[in-house]
Amino acid sequence: MGDCSEVSAMIFRCIFFFGLNICLLNACVAAQAIAPERKVVGHVIVSERDPRVRIELPQSVVYAGADRFVLYGIADCELHAFVESDAQKNVQRLYWVQFEGYLPSKPDLHHKYDSPRHTSIGGLDFYVDTWVRAAEDKTTPGSDLEHIQALVLAKGYKFAAGMMSLRLVHLLDDAKRKELMIIYSEDLGYGTKSQTTGALPLQ
Repeated sequence: MGDCSEVSAMIFRCIFFFGLNICLLNACVAAQAIAPERKVVGHVIVSERDPRVRIELPQSVVYAGADRFVLYGIADCELHAFVESDAQKNVQRLYWVQFEGYLPSKPDLHHKYDSPRHTSIGGLDFYVDTWVRAAEDKTTPGSDLEHIQALVLAKGYKFAAGMMSLRLVHLLDDAKRKELMIIYSEDLGYGTKSQTTGALPLQ
């Protein structure tokens, strides 16, 4: 994990500079579906349940698609990938948005997060943690990471040799069985260039 200054800088870039915006849309409605059910229009995701939110990403992103599957046989997982890349389709920034909930058949399972770092976006509280990953690091078979990588690679994009990631996790209620997860990753080399210096717009 990075130190406090690195974490603060990544949160700042993710939320303000890159335009992440989350708006609550009202109460949740229980439902089940096989295909991805959240709607994506351009750079905006609209979720009608769990939670009912509108997530607006930077206008510069390209939507790489969605996947929905049962994660490790225990959770309903729906993820969406957005990227910013150079002309050679090298990923400079990845926005990974995931809606996840344990299956009703697994009533004893609950999400457990212990990061002391928190931030608030759109009135929602998020756990915050960070890490650095090299391209050659092993990916667990069947993991959500494996699914997001396959989704992005299938569109012809290439990942950098090293990526720094910031994960935001919001637990929907005290039961801690459902979560909204947003992972922002950037090329380690790209994140240190000029766009991270100077005055950043606060809008």
